This record gives sequence, C-alpha cells and structure tokens, in this order.
Amino acid sequence: MAAREPTIVATSGGLRPGDRTKVAFGPLVHHAVDLAGVHGRRPKVMYVGTAIGDSEAFAAQAGEAARVAGFDLTPLTLFAMPNLADVEAAVPDQDLVRVMGGSVANLPAVWRVHGLDSILRRAWEAGVVLSGISAGSLCWFRGGTTDSSGPELRPVTNALGYLPYGNGVHYDSEPGRRPLIHRLVVDGTLPVTHCTDDGVGLVYRGTELVEAVTEVPGKGAHVVRREGDAAVEDLVVPRLLPGSGCWLPRRGR
Repeated sequence: MAAREPTIVATSGGLRPGDRTKVAFGPLVHHAVDLAGVHGRRPKVMYVGTAIGDSEAFAAQAGEAARVAGFDLTPLTLFAMPNLADVEAAVPDQDLVRVMGGSVANLPAVWRVHGLDSILRRAWEAGVVLSGISAGSLCWFRGGTTDSSGPELRPVTNALGYLPYGNGVHYDSEPGRRPLIHRLVVDGTLPVTHCTDDGVGLVYRGTELVEAVTEVPGKGAHVVRREGDAAVEDLVVPRLLPGSGCWLPRRGR
C-alpha cells in the first residue's frame, strides 16, 4: 500500500512516556501511519536516528514503542556504515519513514554523503509517508531555526527542500524561536514559514498544506509571511486527534 499522493507529516511531537516502556508513539505517529493506507497487515515503519548520532539506546526504545503499537520497525543507521545492505531497496518498501530530532545541521549533510536525500525523495514521490519530530520535521523544508551549532538559535537554509517553505518547531516552548523566524521571514532569509507548537503536526499532500492536527489540546499552528516590512502571523487551528491528552511531547532540536 502507499499514500494516495506524496505525503509529509511534519511535527513538534509524536513521542510520550509509555505505560511499560520509556517511550510510546503518540497520536501524531499513528495518524501518519493511517495516512499510508495500510490494511490487512502490520504497518512497516522505518526509524531514522541520524540526527542523534544513531543512538542505539533510543533505537531500542523506538523498537519497544513500535512493538506496543503493533508496527514492524526497521531502524536505519548510517554510523559507522549503513546497517542495511541495500538502503535504496529498503526505504521504498516502508509505509512510513519517521525521523528523530537532534542536529538538523548534521542531518542533511550525512544523508547527502550516502545519497539518502535522493532515495527519500523517490520514496516520497512513490507514496511512502515521510514524517519526523523537530530536526526530523525541519529537514523536509528549505530551512528554519536551530540550536544545532550552539545554545544560540541560528538560521539553517540548506535543508532538503522537498517543501518550499520554512519550518518553525517548538514554536510555543522556546521563546527565541518566534522572534527569530519573524526576522528571517522579513529579511528574506526564509520564505513563508509554517510553524508548530509542541504536540502539533502539519500534513502536506504534495507540497500543499492540507491540515494541521494536534495531540495536545489548546495548541496551534502558525503561518508566518512577510507583508511590506513586517511579519504577519496567521493562526491555523489544528484538529484534535483521537487518543490525545495533556501530556508533554518529547523534544528534539
């Protein structure tokens, strides 16, 4: 099975503490799986932890979360070499590719060395749903803001660019994100920028934003655009997903 058309779910959420595991997949992850249109079998999810240096501990936690959720999880690691003999064949065989947060500065650089940027684009065009949290959200856009290079937030403009917008993550929880994004949109460093509060996801069909969804009540999505010499921010009220609650999502960078 494959999504009806190229689909990306860009989020600032999707992970929460589990009842019997350290990490559980939240409604944002389950919604991304649903968009893949899987029927009659267990969904196939690829976990990509490049942005946190392919942490074996977190890959194991993601495996436990997948077991509880009823997914078949395939971790893709690139350090010190790819763990899969044929990455180009493995990626299109998935229903969902879920990318962990961490360093968005390192993420596209490492992927480009291994050709994964092109492999993922072809898989996306063929109907594999792409998703991720934080750096795993920013990577699909033209750029955004990051603290990957140090504690001070900086612009990043060399992401993969599948989506022709900027992306702002953790928009309500890190005070420096909003003013910097406004400034970067006004000065032209970033194009129109789509932002998510913690717990919110943006759903794209092709390159069109079709819906905002949330797993935390009361959160929002925001579209920042330039109007003259000022930034204008439009609120997009997200749809509350089934199974949502008031827990706080885990964050990346």
